[in-house]
Amino acid sequence: MFDIMIVGAGTAGLSAAIYAARAGKKVLVLEEKTYGGQIINTQEVENYPGIKKISGYEFATNLYEQAAGLGADIRFEQVMKIESIPDQEGKEVKKVVTNQAEYEGKSVILATGAKNRPLGLDGEQRLIGAGISYCATCDGAFFRGRTVAVNGGGNTALEDAVFLAGICQKVYLIHRRNTFRGEEKQVTLLKEKENVEFLLDSQVTALYGEKKLEAIEVANTVDGSSKRIPVDALFVAIGQMPDNERFSGLVDVDEKGYIKAEEDCHTNVAGIYTAGDCRTKKVRQLATAAADGAVAGLAACEYLEEW
Repeated sequence: MFDIMIVGAGTAGLSAAIYAARAGKKVLVLEEKTYGGQIINTQEVENYPGIKKISGYEFATNLYEQAAGLGADIRFEQVMKIESIPDQEGKEVKKVVTNQAEYEGKSVILATGAKNRPLGLDGEQRLIGAGISYCATCDGAFFRGRTVAVNGGGNTALEDAVFLAGICQKVYLIHRRNTFRGEEKQVTLLKEKENVEFLLDSQVTALYGEKKLEAIEVANTVDGSSKRIPVDALFVAIGQMPDNERFSGLVDVDEKGYIKAEEDCHTNVAGIYTAGDCRTKKVRQLATAAADGAVAGLAACEYLEEW
């Protein structure tokens, strides 16, 4: 019987584990893939308070080692479902079913994060790993010295373009608007690079290639013109969507699939909390994920006092 079971080992989940473990609770963390969440693929983190510069991998590894060192039990299993069941005393406990085992605990923190949003174009799924990628730092090296494109206008897209510009012959940066949502510092840096071409007020409308990506069609949203551009890879960075499908019948979610919770991280179900990018919130940053984890971890500890 665990005190707190946490679904997700990203920044929010591991932060919750750190606070709960320091409070002397028996903590289980379940992660489907690898620890760290999205930040593990970020080349450099420069906006986390108190840390001037650190790689995403090092930041995530530090969190993982800190949580594990405090006694959190971290297991890499896929959570299939969660349900409430009565124990021998009639108290309500949570049962978490994974692809490997079943666990019982007094409370749950959902920190599932978000996943990359696809373009939704024909052939996109088929070409994943054959020219279509959602992680430049993961797959960019495969296209060293070649021509690639980045689709998006936020910080992730800009960071991807900066990284790729350093190893690729040519980088097209495609954005549906004429201004970027990401940091101006990154935009300025990209404008100084001779091998980066901006395609603004534009969007990718088609993918070409059978066994591998060979070209993309880019349409201008202002004048309606379009052109076919030969590329070896397209890195999609158009945002994320919540990874909450398995829990939509367990707790309330909004129309976009985000778990409904205010800054106290309480869901509509007693004993179930949520933290990080998977919950309804305006700002989704590394610092807010860590803050959510702390709040949810302490909220679960408070709940246990009355359990």
